[in-house]
Amino acid sequence: MTGGTGVLGRALVERLKERAEVRVLSRREGLPTGSVRGDLESGTGLAQALDGVDAIAHCATSADYRHPERDVAQTRRLLAERGERPLTYISIVGVDEIPFAYYRAKLNSELAIAQSGAPWTVLRATQFHDLVLRFLRPIARPPIALVPNLTVQPVDVGDVADRMADLVLGEPAGRVPDMGGPEVTALPDLMRTYLSVAGLQRRVLRMPVRLPGRTMAAFRGGAHLTPDHPDGRVTFAEYLERLRQSDGTISSAY
Repeated sequence: MTGGTGVLGRALVERLKERAEVRVLSRREGLPTGSVRGDLESGTGLAQALDGVDAIAHCATSADYRHPERDVAQTRRLLAERGERPLTYISIVGVDEIPFAYYRAKLNSELAIAQSGAPWTVLRATQFHDLVLRFLRPIARPPIALVPNLTVQPVDVGDVADRMADLVLGEPAGRVPDMGGPEVTALPDLMRTYLSVAGLQRRVLRMPVRLPGRTMAAFRGGAHLTPDHPDGRVTFAEYLERLRQSDGTISSAY
């Protein structure tokens, strides 16, 4: 598995360990049990790391928004060493419609996988609850929370990990149906949910300015949503309740 120490990767490792032997790719020294050395950036050690592996879960992302094509390069290096092993890749809903550079890199990685000639599966998911919380938390600090009037469909990382585990251990299926959270909700309403669970008193205002650009237009049009596939079970409110401490504060999910 690549990306085994990330938000999704950690959850997926725990689920796969219950059903299979898991090998996590890492470029760091002092590897924990079950990890193998290998570097997607340079390709060093990938062939050895993949020796004896039956299937690959590709969850790694460089998250380099200035140079998003690093993800594509890393994916191609992995593909060059994987042989005929089936590969399962996690992507994002709307990457083929939203002209955001990071999303374009995800789409190009999908295309590289599909054109590799070996078995593959791609799952696109909506934004994780964790990302929505990370976005809302700093906006909630001032007395007035000014929130963009956008609609999202956040999904729990555990729900996505459950789906990914089944896909990794199942037969390659190509592009499978998208996966979204159980609720399609406006960001200002999610802010009110966060404030309520955290016990904070803030006035919430919808941002009156329409943010410009084709990317924001695609988000306003709902290209990042999949209301026909609300497969996630955990709501944003339930996710926050899980993180609430005894003193009422919301712990960080990262």
